[in-house]
Amino acid sequence: MIDLPVVPAVTEVKRKPDWLRVKLPVGKEYAQVRSLVDTHKLHTICESGNCPNMGECWGAGTATFMILGNICTRSCSFCAVATGRPLAVDVDEPNRIADSVRLMGVKHCVITSVDRDDLKDGGSIIWAETLQAIRRESPITTLETLIPDFKGQWDNLYRVLEERPEVVSHNMETVKRLTKQVRIQAKYDRSLEALKRISEFGLRTKTGIMLGLGETEDDIFEAMDDLVANGVHILTLGQYLQPTRNHHPVIDWIHPDTFAMYKEVGLAKGLKYVESGPLVRSSYHAEKHLFPIDGIA
Repeated sequence: MIDLPVVPAVTEVKRKPDWLRVKLPVGKEYAQVRSLVDTHKLHTICESGNCPNMGECWGAGTATFMILGNICTRSCSFCAVATGRPLAVDVDEPNRIADSVRLMGVKHCVITSVDRDDLKDGGSIIWAETLQAIRRESPITTLETLIPDFKGQWDNLYRVLEERPEVVSHNMETVKRLTKQVRIQAKYDRSLEALKRISEFGLRTKTGIMLGLGETEDDIFEAMDDLVANGVHILTLGQYLQPTRNHHPVIDWIHPDTFAMYKEVGLAKGLKYVESGPLVRSSYHAEKHLFPIDGIA
């Protein structure tokens, strides 16, 4: 295993503000999905990641699944996923994911993955086969893919894009100034190029940025300008939460009013949709991101 980068410890852990309190999941739809997940031992990122929006998303028929294992080849300072040498690819995984989507009656399915820089195809073959399997089993389910940058091997990116998921997302995670510190093996410009290629392919293009890592308003405005210039349609903004003391510390708790301001600014700059709030995560309200966009089916 590779140790996570050591981040300087803060002298005092910042206490979470009141606006980050989460209501317990409730509702008939949530209870039905909860029962299916428990009965069939299904796996979702919503559950394993203790997502604060799990009840709301499951109630709306949206669920997120992670493929290609749970060990990542990268060691980003914000992420709790284990870093190291991944296990061999499970060739039956696409069928199992498709079965889970069918059993859960998922209306909008979000697929994500760890980075698989150890594979020549970057995991893109399993990506494509997973989308194909879900469409066979659940033809009316819409699809969103939260993909890695494939190290700039664009043939691997296009293998996924050719399946034409309804939304394609690749997260910037942070602003340009903090990328080397927060995403150690990633590159800001490479991520922008991935988003530009997705948009030019004629697909709904989405990204997400965490706030509270030490960015300034000007950093955020610069990022928004870069996203618009590269054809991004949808932006999610949420509060960063530190997984462990070894991860990047929370520098700031961003007030809901500031999130609201960023939404207004993003829309004014030309983004088509901005989901902005302390508890917003990449797939929050994902089903609402299927709105019509000129030139995109």
